[in-house]
Amino acid sequence: MTLEEDLSTPATARSRWRVSAQGVDLRRPALAERAVRLECLPSPVTIDLARSALIVIDMQNDFCAPDGWLAGWGIDVSGSEGVVSALQPLLPAARAAGVPVVWVNWGARLDQANLPAGVRHSMDPFGDGRGIGAAGAHDSRAMTRGAWGAQLVDGLHAEPGDIWVDKHRLSGFWDTPLDSILRNLRVDTLLFTGVNSDQCVFASLIDAAALGYDVVLVDQASGTTSPAYCHDATLYNTRQCYGFTIDAAQLLAGLSAQTVGER
Repeated sequence: MTLEEDLSTPATARSRWRVSAQGVDLRRPALAERAVRLECLPSPVTIDLARSALIVIDMQNDFCAPDGWLAGWGIDVSGSEGVVSALQPLLPAARAAGVPVVWVNWGARLDQANLPAGVRHSMDPFGDGRGIGAAGAHDSRAMTRGAWGAQLVDGLHAEPGDIWVDKHRLSGFWDTPLDSILRNLRVDTLLFTGVNSDQCVFASLIDAAALGYDVVLVDQASGTTSPAYCHDATLYNTRQCYGFTIDAAQLLAGLSAQTVGER
C-alpha cells in the first residue's frame, strides 16, 4: 500500500486535485449521478446517492446500553433496540450504494475545556456530579471521547471506510469538523438517523438545513426516550419547516433498488 493510498479517505478522494508534470487540474473527480426516488413525506423526492451521506447520531453505549449513562438516570432505553434493528440493514445497503456513513457521537474532551456552562448544566441539572465526565460502568467517563460510553452500542458495527466525528453539543455541527467533512465529500443530501430524534438528531438536522443541506429524517431508524408525541412532533416539524421524512423500510428499498440496478 502506498502512502497516498494509506492516507486516502472518502472525503479526500472526492475533493482532491489532479497533479501531473503538465500542471494542476483543479477539477474534482466527476461523481456519476445515481438518482433514486424515495417515498418521502410530505412528498416523494429524488436524490442523488453520489451526493448523499447517512448520518448516524449518538448510537453509543451512554444512550443506548442498559448499563449506560442514560439508563443510570432510571430512563428506559429499550426503545433504542428498534433503532438498532432498523439501522442494521440500512448501513450495509448505504455502503453498497456508495453512500458514506458518518458516525456522530458525544465525545467531550476529558478536561471539558471547550464546554459552555449551559451544556454542562443540561447534562447535570441537579449539580450532583452525574453529568458529562461522571464515572460510570466499565470504568467509563460519561460522554467523553475514547471512553466505553462513546463507543457504538452492541449490534452496530463500523467499517473502515466510515467516518467518525466527536461532538460536544446537541448539534453535531458546532465546534466540530462535520461541515468541513461533508463539504469535502461534496454531498448535498443528509439522511439523519439515531437518537434522540427530538434532541441531538433534530438539533443537527436544523443546523444542516440552515447550512444549506437537503435533510431527510429516517423514521424507525431514529427514535427517542422522550414521550412518543415528541418524536411525532419532530417528524411533523421536519416536514413542515426543514425537509422530509421517510420510513426506514422505504429508504432501504430505494438504496437496494439502486444497488441492484448497478450490477
